[in-house]
Amino acid sequence: MRITIVALGSEQLGLSLLSAIAKRDGHEVSLAYSASLFHDRWNLEIPWLAKYFDDREEVLKTIREERPEVLVFSCITATYQWMLGIAAEAKAIDPSIKTIFGGVHVSAVPEIVIENRQVDYLVVGEGEIAFPAILNVVQTGKHDGPIDNTWFRDTDGSIVKGIQKGFNQDLDSLPAFDKTLWENHLIIGDRYFTMASRGCPYRCTFCFNNFFAELPDDKKTKGKYVRLRSVEHVMAELRDARARYKNLKYIDFQDDVFTTSKEWLQEFLPRYKAEIGLPFQCLTHPKYMDDEIARWMSDAGCLWVQLGVQSMDEEFKSKIKRFERSDHIKSALGFMNKHGIKVKVDHMFGLPGEPVSAQEKALDLYREYVPARIQTFWTCFLPGTELMKEGLADGIINEADAKRLNEGLDFYFYRNPENIKNREMMRAYKAYEFIFKIIPLLPKAVRMRIGLKHVLWIPDFAKSGIAFVGDIIIGFLNKNPDFSAYARHNLFQMYCIVRRKLKLSVPKASALNLRMGIEPKVNPFLHEPVAKAV
Repeated sequence: MRITIVALGSEQLGLSLLSAIAKRDGHEVSLAYSASLFHDRWNLEIPWLAKYFDDREEVLKTIREERPEVLVFSCITATYQWMLGIAAEAKAIDPSIKTIFGGVHVSAVPEIVIENRQVDYLVVGEGEIAFPAILNVVQTGKHDGPIDNTWFRDTDGSIVKGIQKGFNQDLDSLPAFDKTLWENHLIIGDRYFTMASRGCPYRCTFCFNNFFAELPDDKKTKGKYVRLRSVEHVMAELRDARARYKNLKYIDFQDDVFTTSKEWLQEFLPRYKAEIGLPFQCLTHPKYMDDEIARWMSDAGCLWVQLGVQSMDEEFKSKIKRFERSDHIKSALGFMNKHGIKVKVDHMFGLPGEPVSAQEKALDLYREYVPARIQTFWTCFLPGTELMKEGLADGIINEADAKRLNEGLDFYFYRNPENIKNREMMRAYKAYEFIFKIIPLLPKAVRMRIGLKHVLWIPDFAKSGIAFVGDIIIGFLNKNPDFSAYARHNLFQMYCIVRRKLKLSVPKASALNLRMGIEPKVNPFLHEPVAKAV
């Protein structure tokens, strides 16, 4: 069958895996891609500029040209409505197209998503069981009953719900991520995404892991939520990548917590250094970082680590199911600083019930253990999470708010001034956010003295502008690979969109991905590349 995957922004490893599964089973797979510049739902939100680079029509053009029998979507709350729109227009082009919707938003509120007539099948939870089964049903036209991890509408209009199976315990049984899906659209070598594990040990109330880990119906057979690929399985993928992409600059491990197994790291890191030898970055948690791990990682080429701090009020943190102590955070930062690993920390604002004094405690931390970068995030009430249920129970959000959030009509709750009830607290938050953003740039004498009273008088628009510029300066001074990769990605996409609007030929990213040297003929399912001269 012909399958087209619809995606926007950066590469999504879940889609790369589904593409590999479909190709393994003999299907043709294409990509309908939107760069969604200046509205990528993550870094840059500049609406007035986004409309000049809107490439939605290019997605629909690809669907017309590819004539797929199946369209595949993976949604987060911020992209859900856009994808519903694409699905509806695709159905108008060809009513026989079948649509499959998956992703964390779908898993959070399947009962809402299935009500949309442009949605034929839902994948709830991990997709490698449901996806090939759905494709088989579409291809054969035979519905023999429920499909595991799947919801669909039967011919009589009733909703059929499959059993929610336990989590896949053998990640080595899966094919390698299909990077060829993205090669014509993204510069893969700038930032090679992969994952060595699945799942998170924690259930923070604001995070999708809070509900996703509890999806299986049979709790006795759901298996471990945190699972690791074998060292050799990961190494085989990276060897293939090293051979295929001659411009490979660094590896980005997207695991929720890369350092959950010290034994695994002890085997993996020396092999990574010897066989791959590229800089890499990853995410970790304060309770999964010690002096030995920091030393091993630094020696293997780890340049950057992302660490969640979120709040520094210990009593409050237990309410949002973050159980690390302040000492854990300080120790983790100290170990990584000692071994020359640059740390970008995540810090949240707007957590319901958190005292403002928590920000002053965080400021004390950042003064003493200066991160290379502080990423600030405003609380999102994500569908399916405890935080959203608590927000509704406590009156922070109302039923109308919850409906909009569940339908993906609202996402960045605190961007809407009408949602802000305590203006003084918001003013303080924005002042602290400004300080946190610029603190890595400040000399020690200023850093140790700067406080709320020094910046409250600055207008919000000025604080935002200065912080934005300061963040960019910090990124480039620290040689943060995310900045250079993101800048090159945006420039390349802008160049392509402008040329397309001028009706000129559009370059493919594959020219940058597969230049010079030996291109391996990769078997992405066996991990056994056979080199050929090019």
